[in-house]
Amino acid sequence: MYMPKRKVLFCYTFLQGQSDDSSDEGDASGDTEMDFLRSLFSRTLGLSPGEKVLDELTLDGVARYILSGKCKNIICMVGAGISTSAGIPDFRSPGTGLYANLQKYNLPYPEAIFQIDYFKKHPEPFFALARELYPGQFKPTVCHYFMRMLKDKGLLTRCYSQNIDTLERVAGLEGEDLIEAHGTFHTSHCVSFLCRKEYSMDWMKNQIFSEDIPKCDSCGSLVKPDIVFFGENLPARFFTTMKMDFPRCDLLIIMGTSLQVQPFASLVNRDVAYLSTCDDGCMALAELLGWKVNTGVLVTRYVYLLL
Repeated sequence: MYMPKRKVLFCYTFLQGQSDDSSDEGDASGDTEMDFLRSLFSRTLGLSPGEKVLDELTLDGVARYILSGKCKNIICMVGAGISTSAGIPDFRSPGTGLYANLQKYNLPYPEAIFQIDYFKKHPEPFFALARELYPGQFKPTVCHYFMRMLKDKGLLTRCYSQNIDTLERVAGLEGEDLIEAHGTFHTSHCVSFLCRKEYSMDWMKNQIFSEDIPKCDSCGSLVKPDIVFFGENLPARFFTTMKMDFPRCDLLIIMGTSLQVQPFASLVNRDVAYLSTCDDGCMALAELLGWKVNTGVLVTRYVYLLL
């Protein structure tokens, strides 16, 4: 693939303590896509020193770059850490993470609750957990609204999310703004390859909260929300859209993920790291930019205006 000479792709990272990715990806849809991505990043991050973009590798340097008008295409890559302040547990934090608190489901091992083969035989634990964590019971965080602000200012190319809580959508990002790498509760499908009938989020919600195991009304097979389980492929759109987005990306902002699982883990190096909670990191950057973030709630640290 031809790559024109262009600016260095800077990676600016917010980390949320011990929080981690929302789940491990299933099998990637082929080595060719991963080879492309690795090649892309090695070329964009390995350009000559003369093509420097930031005047300093700090939060202030990132803010000045955004305000310069030269940063027009921002991509956000986010994980479970951006939602912990909303009350949604991450997956791997000792003691508080989701995997540390699944004893009541009598699983053979914690990850089994998201294993597709285990789900097909024993769907009850997953749907019991889904009742506890179902989208609509939590509100977006400062991070979610910061990404909405990037969109409103015409700077957000795309948000690549590892989360399944749909809080990006609640904050105002739409389908075209999002790549939900681990899928979403927004739609569901029959698990039978011969059927694959689609169901709406409202239909699935009614099934889950009636404590029924969702079954397809056409063939009687299980119906599963379109989240990516272990043993399933990532959505094809994850790969096709990356090939379009990343060659023109000016700034990559990574939030709420320790980048320990694939394919996110192999995609980036970090040029600027700002270690804080995700919300505080977004607030600090917004303040340097002179932006006011509206979260829809009253917070003592800042005055929030309508977007």
